[in-house]
Amino acid sequence: MSVLIADDEALVRAGLRALIHASPGLRVVGEAATGDEALRQAERSDPDVVLMDVRMPVMDGTEATAHLVSRGLRSRILVVTTFDDDEIVFAALRAGASGFVLKDTPPERLIDAIRAVADGDSLLSPSVTRRLINEFAAARPAALPASERLNTLTDRERDVLYAIATGKTNAEIAETLFISVTTVKTHISRLLTKFDARDRTQLAIAAYETGLVVPGAD
Repeated sequence: MSVLIADDEALVRAGLRALIHASPGLRVVGEAATGDEALRQAERSDPDVVLMDVRMPVMDGTEATAHLVSRGLRSRILVVTTFDDDEIVFAALRAGASGFVLKDTPPERLIDAIRAVADGDSLLSPSVTRRLINEFAAARPAALPASERLNTLTDRERDVLYAIATGKTNAEIAETLFISVTTVKTHISRLLTKFDARDRTQLAIAAYETGLVVPGAD
C-alpha cells in the first residue's frame, strides 16, 4: 500500500515516514508541505492513501481533499487532525475524506487506520465522529427536505443508515439487526447509490442532515 504524507511540519512528516517504513506492506511514495503540493504529488504518484493535515499553507487540507475527489483520483484521504480543527475536519469529510485520526493516535492504531482506508473502509470512530457531526450538522441545512430523501429508503435501509451514523461496524450492524454481513453490505451499497455518497462517512453525515439522527441525542 502506497502512502503520501501531507503535513507542513517537517518533524511530523519524518515521524510518519519512519512509522510507515517500519510497517510491512506499507511504503511512502511522496511528501508534501502544502495542500497544492499534496495535490501535485497525488496526481504524480497515485498513492493508495493520502495522510492529509488540515492546516497547511497555500492550500489547506480541506480544499486539497475537494480537488482530489473532484479530479477523480483513486487515492483515499485520511485526515490527520486535533480537536481544535473540528469544523475544518467536518468540511473535509463532506469534501470526500474517508475518515480522520487524531495526531495523538497510538502508532499501531494509525497503521490500522491506513490499512482500513486503503481497503475501502471509512474510519468512523463513534466518540469522535459523533462529536463532529453533532456539533456542526445541526447548523447546516440539508441539501433536500428530509422527507424527500428519507422516503426513498426502506425501513431496513433506515435502520442500517442509523447504525452507520452511530459508528457501528458491519458486523455490529448485522448482529443488532439479526441479518448477515453480506446483507448489510447490500443495504450499504443501495444507500450509497440513493444518496450519491462516496463512502460510509458521507452516509453518516447524510443521516444527520436528513434528520434521521438528531444531533446530541443518544
